[in-house]
Amino acid sequence: MSTRARTGGFTLLELLVAIFIAAIMFAIGYGVIMQSLRARGAIRRDQRQLVHLQSALRIMEQDFVQLAPRPIRTANGLGWEPALMTSGAGGPLAQFTRGGWSNPLGLQRPELERVAYVLHHGTLIREHWNVLDPTLSDRPVERDLLRHLRGVTLRYLDLNHQWVRQWPPPVAGAESTLDSYYRMRPLAVEVTLRTRQWGRIVRIFEVAE
Repeated sequence: MSTRARTGGFTLLELLVAIFIAAIMFAIGYGVIMQSLRARGAIRRDQRQLVHLQSALRIMEQDFVQLAPRPIRTANGLGWEPALMTSGAGGPLAQFTRGGWSNPLGLQRPELERVAYVLHHGTLIREHWNVLDPTLSDRPVERDLLRHLRGVTLRYLDLNHQWVRQWPPPVAGAESTLDSYYRMRPLAVEVTLRTRQWGRIVRIFEVAE
């Protein structure tokens, strides 16, 4: 009777071996699951960042393609600023007038909009003013487009099909002629984004005639 009981059951050693094997299989399975979850989280994060990148490039394309030859008055009202202008160190990357400003609410305002792009601590910011000729008391509306950038560079294709970094390009004696200097527009705008994740991204936007 006792011999049958021993042959039909499991010994303590066999149970320990089974538990040990089960623990190993559980650990392996747990590691695979955690790795899959981490990979899934990284994919979702990359997808969100890619959507942000595509959205920022689409907004920039809409802005630069519709660049309008409309100068604005300076904030103090004593002079003019070009339709498109670049700034020095610490200033906006570019400030310009664009057309086609959508007006779904039917507000009493022009279709032209003054826009600026600023790089601040690795974040690309789009600014726009609710009035076309802002004064010193008018403040821009800011929107963060992209974060974690290493740098942003803009170049402009002039009428001689040469890429320049300054706009308006320096032309001797042209500053006194509003129509020929302050209304100048490039043929195209090249945007270079130096990102941490995707490296260097270059896009060229052709300015509509």
